[in-house]
Amino acid sequence: MFRHNPSNPLMRAAALTGVFLVAVACAGPAATTRPATPAASSAPSTSSSSAPTTGGAATDAPATDAPTADPAASPTPTPFQAQPGAVTLVAYSTPREAYAELIPAFQGSDAGAGSTFEESYGGSGDQSRAVLAGLPADVVALALWPDVEKLVEPGIVADDWDENEYGGIIHDSVVVFDVRPGNPKNIQTWDDLIRDDVTVITPNPITSGGAQWNILAAYQAQIDAGKSEDEAIAYLEELAQHVLVWDPSARDALNTFLQAGQGDVLIGYENEAIFAQQSGQPLDYVVPDSTLLIENAIAPTTVGDAPDEAQAFVDFLYTPEAQTVYGNHGFRPILPDVLAQFDTFPTPTNLATVNDDLGGWAEARPKFFDPDEGIMAQIFSDLGIEN
Repeated sequence: MFRHNPSNPLMRAAALTGVFLVAVACAGPAATTRPATPAASSAPSTSSSSAPTTGGAATDAPATDAPTADPAASPTPTPFQAQPGAVTLVAYSTPREAYAELIPAFQGSDAGAGSTFEESYGGSGDQSRAVLAGLPADVVALALWPDVEKLVEPGIVADDWDENEYGGIIHDSVVVFDVRPGNPKNIQTWDDLIRDDVTVITPNPITSGGAQWNILAAYQAQIDAGKSEDEAIAYLEELAQHVLVWDPSARDALNTFLQAGQGDVLIGYENEAIFAQQSGQPLDYVVPDSTLLIENAIAPTTVGDAPDEAQAFVDFLYTPEAQTVYGNHGFRPILPDVLAQFDTFPTPTNLATVNDDLGGWAEARPKFFDPDEGIMAQIFSDLGIEN
């Protein structure tokens, strides 16, 4: 296993602490307008959940990061009027700070010269449903492949969106264990999470799509250790008995762990742990020997009013320059040559993927996370946990 502490060279001091706390505390998706020459803008930057802000980087973040228990629900779209010709980026919240660098970099390139942007950040599933309900979007950058795929049938995203050489994935991460500084309980493996002296924080996988990565990682680690499917499910039930709080989202769970000080270990994402360290938060993290590759998707839409600029922006995000920015923000670059430049992303002994090891999202999501009949719903019912 591989353990990181705040002395990691990727850490960029504690200057981001305020940004991190805003990300944890703020609720509700919001929009930000980024003019073609943001450095020259003299307009003040304000943040609101009901109107766009002008100039500067986005400072809004959601309280949720994933689908709710009712995937068919259609929330009211973020109430803002898209500016004609602007590239509207609808994204999940975690890479917001990366896009604060990437968008100006694109605008400074030949392909992006003169382009303007609007940005809406929120929970991945919430954002996907908002686009379904009418939220304007030229590009969707979401945490889960299914959150983009659900936009294909209504014609919002092309059916071949994931047929490039990267399968529509723009950056990766892995499931890790966030622990207290110095790892006082020496938490290294999935078996350590079910020790009598260990308590766990992880979001509710029925309400948080982000938490679904955690549960699938825990399950597959048991399979990789030679256990049967029944034994792996039994492990999930034992793990559930060690969870102190089932927060509705990954950001809420991070807040419970860091701000409320609950739990000995938080199951989370490597990029979130790196961001927390960059923000001066007191945690270490462990990359277990068996874990799951987290794959984050992106696609231009077919319904935006800036299709050429949107496609050019997506193409730019696959360049080494853009992938390096993702890497600096804790995401694993999708380009192998760029990934190799970072010594902070170890390769676990067993790195599973949803497609190769769990039958793909079309099989895994209903099997594990159907709110009525899924494995986790049954475990919650057996333990008397409300989902």
